[in-house]
Amino acid sequence: MRNQGIGSWAGRRNRRTPRRTALVHEGRAFTYAELYERSTRLAHALRTSGVRRGDRVAFLGPNHPAYLETLFASGLLGAVFVPLNTRLALPELLHQTTDSGCRVLVHARQPGERVEALAEGSGIGTVIAAEQGPGQSYEELLAGAGTEPLDEEVGHEDACLIMYTSGTTGRSKGAVLTHGNIVWNSLNVLVDTDLASDEVALVGAPLFHTAALNMSCLPTLLKGGTVVLESSFDAARSLELIEQYGVTCMFGVPTMYDSMVSAPGWATADLSSLRNLLCGGAPVPSRTAQACLDRGLTFVQGYGMTETSPGALVLGRADSLGHAGSAGVPHFFTDVEILLPSGERAAAGEKGEVVVSGPNVTPGYWNLPEATAAAFPDGARFRSGDVATVDADGFVTLVDRLKDMIISGGENIYPAEVEDVLLGHPAVAEAAVIGVPDPKWGEVGRAVVVLRDDAAVTADELITHMRDRLARYKVPRSVVLATGLPRNATGKLLKAPIRARYGSG
Repeated sequence: MRNQGIGSWAGRRNRRTPRRTALVHEGRAFTYAELYERSTRLAHALRTSGVRRGDRVAFLGPNHPAYLETLFASGLLGAVFVPLNTRLALPELLHQTTDSGCRVLVHARQPGERVEALAEGSGIGTVIAAEQGPGQSYEELLAGAGTEPLDEEVGHEDACLIMYTSGTTGRSKGAVLTHGNIVWNSLNVLVDTDLASDEVALVGAPLFHTAALNMSCLPTLLKGGTVVLESSFDAARSLELIEQYGVTCMFGVPTMYDSMVSAPGWATADLSSLRNLLCGGAPVPSRTAQACLDRGLTFVQGYGMTETSPGALVLGRADSLGHAGSAGVPHFFTDVEILLPSGERAAAGEKGEVVVSGPNVTPGYWNLPEATAAAFPDGARFRSGDVATVDADGFVTLVDRLKDMIISGGENIYPAEVEDVLLGHPAVAEAAVIGVPDPKWGEVGRAVVVLRDDAAVTADELITHMRDRLARYKVPRSVVLATGLPRNATGKLLKAPIRARYGSG
């Protein structure tokens, strides 16, 4: 094959394991032969509609077989796939489709007026409905398309997808991930987590998030395993699916696992098939980790970002207890350094910025040369904006985001450390710590806390809890009780709206 990219994977799997089950979605199973045929048919249909090498093809919808078929079909043509976050507002979606210049929109389970407004506002010429809705019928297009093999010359350096960052620091930027980025990231996963060819991966986290796609779904398909694809995450249903399909692996963010261990069926669920619990997006709360440990389960925790496809650091099962709280060591084919503002490497225990290099790191942002230059000041290493320390054994511990650090009376306070202490209180379900103006200290911490159902605790009691566990200057001067905290699709707290609502002096 001349196609060395992701688009060729379905075909390569078809020639090795055509009858093995590739996908299960809402009770319907697809073999690798069916996945290859459907992706090929869609590629022919897209070519007929005018899609050529380098053109952008968007998908808007929940986890769905059409998402993966559109990804593979785009790759067969050398086109660029643009996954869209269903949780975004229409203006945000319009920014992404217009910025990337999408020619085609494939959608599933979206309100018709939303799809029409998006297509009209972006000037998208071809709209395809995977289920009901505006545009051409996806299944009718496949039925009328050819099955002749397609073999465009696609290399590892060619763009595979544009994945927009969460936008926690402003308007979202399109990180370009090449075919090589995703191939090398998948190899990292296979080397560092020991995924097997009989893997059954439960994917309930959204595929428009890079970790669900590139840390779980695609590596499983690369190995010839089975992906149980859920349109959305439900804790109780996840426990049922693990038992029904003999799930061996799943990826989730901490809030997902926290929901599972709190679900009524957790104590009695048959979890004996599980081998890998992959987790990213934020540190796993100690109470969640302990609940899994009590069931004989340990996490493979990771740290990364969209720009690194996303794997940068990994903490394997064997190290999860001895290095609890650490994000681990660099993935096999990836290099991570902790740098001081001077550019020198931080000594053990010193705080510095995480910089990442390797074949899984994006070449840059779509049509944003200045942002790309700022992210790669030396042209090779990506600046993450995250603060961390490294110990004598090379294990990296994330401290916080540079932009979230609170400077109070000259002392640096990292909110993540305080939030972890708050989450250790049995009454606390969620916590966010922000800086608020203070006439004496410049700024001081404020904790915004969501209590567990039926829990009762006062602000003074929470402050006492923190004073017993933190240096006095780190303890927030005020606590606000809230009914919920905003998060993005990956489970990360959105500090900007929290500051806007609760950050007055």
